[in-house]
Amino acid sequence: MVHFRTDIGATNESATQNSENYAKELETDVLIVGAGFGGIYLMHKLRQQGFKCKIFEAGADIGGIWHWNCYPGARVDSQVPIYEYSLPEIWKDWTWSCRYPGTEELQKYFEHVEKKLDIKKDCAFNTRVIGAQYDKPSSQWLVRTEDGRTGKAKYLLLALGFAAKRHFPDWPGMDKFKGEIHHSSFWPASGVPVKGKRVAVIGTGSTGIQIAQETAKEAATVTNFVRTPNLCLPMQQKLLTKEEQDKRKQGEYQEIFTNRLNTFAGFQYDFVEKDTFDDSPEDREAFYKKLFEAGGFEFWLANYRDVLKNSEANRAAYDFWAKVTRKRISDPEKREILAPLEPAHAFGTKRPSLEQNYYEMLDRPENKVVDVKKTPIKEFTEKGIITSDGKLHEFDVIALATGFDSVTGGIKNMGLKDVDGVELAEKWKKGTYSYLGVSLSGFPNCFFLYGAQGPTAFSNGPTCVEVQGDWIVDAIVKLRNEGINYCDATHEAEKEWREKVIELSDETLFPQTKSWYMGDNIPGKVREQLNFAGGFPLYSKLLRSALDDGFRGFITA
Repeated sequence: MVHFRTDIGATNESATQNSENYAKELETDVLIVGAGFGGIYLMHKLRQQGFKCKIFEAGADIGGIWHWNCYPGARVDSQVPIYEYSLPEIWKDWTWSCRYPGTEELQKYFEHVEKKLDIKKDCAFNTRVIGAQYDKPSSQWLVRTEDGRTGKAKYLLLALGFAAKRHFPDWPGMDKFKGEIHHSSFWPASGVPVKGKRVAVIGTGSTGIQIAQETAKEAATVTNFVRTPNLCLPMQQKLLTKEEQDKRKQGEYQEIFTNRLNTFAGFQYDFVEKDTFDDSPEDREAFYKKLFEAGGFEFWLANYRDVLKNSEANRAAYDFWAKVTRKRISDPEKREILAPLEPAHAFGTKRPSLEQNYYEMLDRPENKVVDVKKTPIKEFTEKGIITSDGKLHEFDVIALATGFDSVTGGIKNMGLKDVDGVELAEKWKKGTYSYLGVSLSGFPNCFFLYGAQGPTAFSNGPTCVEVQGDWIVDAIVKLRNEGINYCDATHEAEKEWREKVIELSDETLFPQTKSWYMGDNIPGKVREQLNFAGGFPLYSKLLRSALDDGFRGFITA
């Protein structure tokens, strides 16, 4: 049967001792939901401005996704120092071990963040929000928790992360399986022994790639169930020394944090200012090779500027990817599933995963790859999984890397209601509407980050969090300074923003591909672009102009 990880008891003594956080009726200036990168940043910045803030966090510790991500091989796909706070008080005396740290190191990083910012004293852990509505008579948000407590605040800030709601496919018989079965986001913190066992990994998102790659080191056999191959890119992981990081901190770090705001996706690199066919075939080949050798997302986000907009340019990039990747797979059947000559979709229109030895691991004779487009999963049994060809695949451990109701799932499923009592999930049934990717019409004094119609999934997380977080803090300070008590986005502004998001997306190849970017991974979900595809410079300009123009697009009172 499917096992769920439960979090019991906050890990921080001072947090548990601060009974105010767990009061039956908590009252504060600002209530933040979520204690990951976004919630912590908002808390820190608002405290500096004199606001009293509290955080409601469903988990037992700070860190957001890095509190929950305990599955084998979990590792960040943005290299440091891009993937960290730009706050000097944090980075100046923190040292990383490698370019792409894993869960354990990220959790230590958040321990360091806690030492510097003292966040936990204002957190209520194991506190899941199940309802929230703005009360006009009291001019406060009333927030209900699963265990019957209430939070009251002038401002409600949602820092849920874009992957806050797990997706469980409804295959028959999942409860019959006698071995261990876990969703990647509920992986036991203590781990699952796989040495000498038969392991199934269902899914090929970043999580599926990481689990398959890691468990293959010890398992007797790993079977990866593949619907669509992940067009993985080489991570090119490297160890980092304290000396080289200290040297870079002398001036380069601040430059990196400033420059990441000026790139399309908030990384330290950007698309080059020329098109694919401006170069000769020889120069193009050399350029692609250089990007591959640099590793990370450079082949995706530092490529030619037309790679995500022009089909022929995209195909040229795909053909290079396939040529290089196919050389790493000796098994012809596996090669055709994992790196087909004909692309399953345009390169980069599904998020590539960064791998270290995924192809070599699955190429081993003891490991298997099942193409579930040809032979879909039919049902689970006590012993394992039966595919549509009638074959029983026997397993001891099954990893469900089946993803999330991404970008909108978390905010739609927390009981959030507008001023008239209509649930957001109901309002968004026929499509997603937000203003600027930070606010919702009918939800006054409520702001969110790293969610719907922001740069979210097309961005480096910490960059997005800081750009949107700074705007939210500046907006709240401006409201206070100007004596404005009520700030609500208009539906007209939402409609215009939605049109802008769709217009920018339609200039790219993203809408041509079925992906979670477009809501395609969840049955019944409206198909639409959920992210702002115009890049950070344009996004920041639009965001700032609304504030500088006296809350343009908002009703204030």
